Amino acid sequence: MEPASLAEIKKTLVLMERSELLEACLRLARFKKDNKELLTYMLFLSQDEQGYANYLCGIIDGHFDKTPNAHKKTLRKIIRWMNKCLRFSGVKETEFQVRMHFCQALRNSETPFRKQRVMWNMYAGQIKKIRKAIEKFHNDIKRDLERDISKLETFD
Repeated sequence: MEPASLAEIKKTLVLMERSELLEACLRLARFKKDNKELLTYMLFLSQDEQGYANYLCGIIDGHFDKTPNAHKKTLRKIIRWMNKCLRFSGVKETEFQVRMHFCQALRNSETPFRKQRVMWNMYAGQIKKIRKAIEKFHNDIKRDLERDISKLETFD
């Protein structure tokens, strides 16, 4: 089956009655866990974006507390989960905060990511994404954040 375009779906959703729309959302939530997670974010978590970012940071801390010496498989899993959650939000400030927290948590953990090329590349990829996220910020804020990012790039 060929899916309809977003414009066609939007036109149809506008014409639907409230009960039909509710039924469609519930049916969509039953089919895939990601859909249910997105609806949870939209209905319960999107009003408090700072709280959502803190929630994600807490979960990241939990992952590193469980496995202080993480392996590349564990890091990939955390990054995949983090990317999915940040896609739900779409707010660059949240993305910046969560990715920075991930990098700081990785640095503070016992994981020897500097010695392993794959893990180092994952870390560098997160820094690249952080830099991309702050491109849309105001120049004054960007300068302050650049200092924080440069701290992540230097090792004593």
